Amino acid sequence: MRVALFVPCYVDQLFPRVAWASVALLERLGCEVSFDPAQACCGQPLLTAGHPDGARSLARRWLDVFEHAEHVVAPSASCVATVRRHYAHLCEGDPRAGALVRVRELCEFTVEVLGVERIPGRYPHQVGLHPSCHGLRELRLGTGSERSVAHRDPARLLLGALDGIALVEPARRDECCGFGGTFAVTESAVSGLMGRDRVEAYRAAGADLIASTDVSCLAHLDGVARRTGAPIRTAHVAEILAEACA
Repeated sequence: MRVALFVPCYVDQLFPRVAWASVALLERLGCEVSFDPAQACCGQPLLTAGHPDGARSLARRWLDVFEHAEHVVAPSASCVATVRRHYAHLCEGDPRAGALVRVRELCEFTVEVLGVERIPGRYPHQVGLHPSCHGLRELRLGTGSERSVAHRDPARLLLGALDGIALVEPARRDECCGFGGTFAVTESAVSGLMGRDRVEAYRAAGADLIASTDVSCLAHLDGVARRTGAPIRTAHVAEILAEACA
């Protein structure tokens, strides 16, 4: 199966290892992965900061790059949510924006499209899986505590199938980490407190590592952990799966 890899800005600039882990995982699952270097930001930062015109320009560039791809996969639930949930409104009248269900988060693609629910491998660690707000509430990758309707959680399914892993549940399991893009800048004090609460909750649950499908959340939580001296690491789900099955 041919897959066009969408590498978000955070991954490209700060965590390129997550992109390489995604490629390794997809290729192990039998996919032919391509990367178009013409791709750029999906426009999420501008959109959430209240600048739709700038976001629209980036959205149209994104559509130019990926319009012919059969499957687009990204190691970022928040960027996938921006494309799938907001492009139809942002690029109203552009017929390309109405067929974006083929854009999927990495774990979502693995489970829902490839039909893979278990990747053979071992990862003997206590892991807390942090659900990003966009993934949980815009893509429904998991079930929020405020909902009575259960939704599938692809990342949890894949991680839970690894040998030796123990998934631990923190108190208030789906609470925001506090990053929130520009929120971390404009409301830095609140953002920091929320991050410290999350790190402490995972530590108290016994996690030695926090995993997520969004590196933005992980960057925030890792920064909090390092500044507070908390003995806990962070890793993207793609890194864990790629390492476990290597």
